[in-house]
Amino acid sequence: MERRLSAIVCADVAGYSRLMGIDEAGTHAAFKAHRSAVYPVILNHGGRLVKNTGDGFLLEFPSVVGAIESAVGMQALMAERNSQLPADRVMQFRLGVHMGDVMADEDEVYGDGVNIAVRLESIAVPGGVAASAKAYTEASKHLSTPFADAGLHRFKNIAEPVGVWTWAPDRSGSSARQTSSASNLPAQYRTAIVGVLPFANLSDSADEYFSDGLTEDLIHALSLQSFYRVLSRNSTFAFKSRNLSMRRAGSKIRVTAELIAPENGEQLWAGRYDRDIGDLFAMQDEITTHLCAALAPEIYRAEASAPARSSSTDLTAWDRFLRGLSHYYKPTKADYEASIGLFREAIALDPALSIARAYLATIMMQGVQFGWIKSTSELWTEAMSLAESSVRLDPRSSFAYSILSYVQAMEGHHDAALEAARKAVELNPYDMGARGVLGICHMVSGEHRQAIELFSTAVQRGNSDPRYQWPALNAFSHYLLRQYDASLSWAREALYLNPNHLQVLCVRAAALAQLDRTEEAAKAVAVLLTSFPGLNVERHLRNFRWKTPADTAHYRDGLLKAGVPFRNLTLVGSGSKLSANS
Repeated sequence: MERRLSAIVCADVAGYSRLMGIDEAGTHAAFKAHRSAVYPVILNHGGRLVKNTGDGFLLEFPSVVGAIESAVGMQALMAERNSQLPADRVMQFRLGVHMGDVMADEDEVYGDGVNIAVRLESIAVPGGVAASAKAYTEASKHLSTPFADAGLHRFKNIAEPVGVWTWAPDRSGSSARQTSSASNLPAQYRTAIVGVLPFANLSDSADEYFSDGLTEDLIHALSLQSFYRVLSRNSTFAFKSRNLSMRRAGSKIRVTAELIAPENGEQLWAGRYDRDIGDLFAMQDEITTHLCAALAPEIYRAEASAPARSSSTDLTAWDRFLRGLSHYYKPTKADYEASIGLFREAIALDPALSIARAYLATIMMQGVQFGWIKSTSELWTEAMSLAESSVRLDPRSSFAYSILSYVQAMEGHHDAALEAARKAVELNPYDMGARGVLGICHMVSGEHRQAIELFSTAVQRGNSDPRYQWPALNAFSHYLLRQYDASLSWAREALYLNPNHLQVLCVRAAALAQLDRTEEAAKAVAVLLTSFPGLNVERHLRNFRWKTPADTAHYRDGLLKAGVPFRNLTLVGSGSKLSANS
C-alpha cells in the first residue's frame, strides 16, 4: 500500500434528506446534473474523483492550491446554478479541504488526511468551503480568494484540534438572448421528423403565453440543426401533451420534457428545469439552450441506429450515410474504416449531400489524431476540399462552418478559422459544438484560457457527440499553460474513451516529464511506442501548426524530456495541427 502526501476534498449536499423527502427522483436527478456540471472544474485543477458517496463525493489533488481553487470554483458555479432555482429546489454543497498523508490502495485513499477532510466538510456552511489551517497556510500565498479564520475546532476521533479557515461565495449570474437563421439541408435527406408537442400549462391560463413561447423557441432552436425536419407550430399545437409541461408557483417556473420514439413509445431522454422567472426572456432562452443541447445529440444517435429505409440491394445515398453514422458511434478502428467507406459511397451517389462531406472530413481528421490514419498532404487537401464544399452546398449549416473552421485551424489559417467559427456560432447559438470549435481557434492561437472556458462549457452542457473530443483538447490547453496536473486529469478522461488515442498518449507523456515524474513518463512512452512503434517527435510535430512558436517548442521539449525519439533531425518551421474534433 502506497503512502503519499495529497490534498483531499470532501463534498456532500446540505439538507439532502429533506430534499429527497420532497422529491426523491427529482433530487437524485438534480444532484447528478450538478455533479456533472462541476466535474470540469475538478479536472481543470488536476483533481480526480476517488468515489461517489450517495449524496457527495471524495476528490484527490496533487496540489493543495489546486484543491482549494477547485473547491472555490465549484461553489461559485453552484451559486450561479442555484440563482436560477426556486428556494425549495436549491441544492448546496458543503466542501472540506485538507492536506495530509494518505494511504493509497488501487484507486482508494484512506487515513487521517481523508478523515479530517470529512470532518471539515461537516462544519462548512452550505455553499461554502472549510479548509484546514495546514492546507490554507500552504496555499494562501497563491490564492486570490480571501478566507476567514474560524479558529480551532475539535473533531470526533481526531486527537489534536484543527485550525479552520472558511469561505463563502457571492451569488450572481446572467444570461443573454440570441437569434439565428435556419439551415437548408435538402428536406428529402432529413428523414428524421421531430415534433415538439406544446408544453402544457399546469398553472392558470394567464401563463399560457409562456408555455407557448417556450414551445416556439424550442421548435426554432431544433430547426437550426440540419440533420432532421422539425414540424411547424401549426402542425403540433393541436396536440397538448403532458409529455411536456410547465408549472408556475409565484415567481418560480418548473419545466419538464421527454424525448419519445413514436414507433414504440420508448423514452430516449427526460429532463426537468426549475428556474426563477427573473428576466423572462433570459430565463426562457436558457431553458431552450439546455433542452436543445441535450436533445440534438440524442436525435442524431436514434436516427443513426434506425434500420435502413431501403432494401439492402438498393440503398440510397442517405441510407449509406446513416449506416456510416451508425459505425461512427462505435469508435473502433474497424468502424472508422467502415464509416469512411460508407460516407464515400453516399457522396458518390449524391455529390450534393453536404452533411456526408462534413462527416467524412471530421472522421478523417480524427483518424489522424487517434493514430488510425496516416497523415499525408493529400489527406489534408481532401479534408479542406470536403469542408469547403460542405459550406457551399449548405451555407446555413453550423456544423459545416464548424468543420471548415477546424480544418483551417489545423492547417494554420488562424484568421480564416476564427471567422468560420464565429459564423457557426452566429448560425446556431444553441450549438455547443460550434462554441467548442471557437475554443479550438483560441487554442491554436495561443489563447488557452479562453479555449479552456469554451471547452469546459461544452462539457458542462453534457455534449456527448463523438464529433467533439473535449477532454483531449483540454489536456493540450492545460499543458500549454504549464498546468500539468490538470492536463493529466483531462488526459485520463480522454483515455477512458479511447485508450489508444495517439495525441493524448503523447501529451500525457510530456506532462509527466514536465512534472519530473521520470519513471511514469518512461512507462507512458513505452505504452506509446508499443502502440505506435514508428513515432518520433519530428514526424509527430508535422501535424501541428500552432500560431505561437513557443507553444510548439514547449510541447517538443516535453516529448523529448519524456524520451520520445527525435531521430537527430532538425525541425523546420512551427507547426500544429492539433485537433479538435478532436
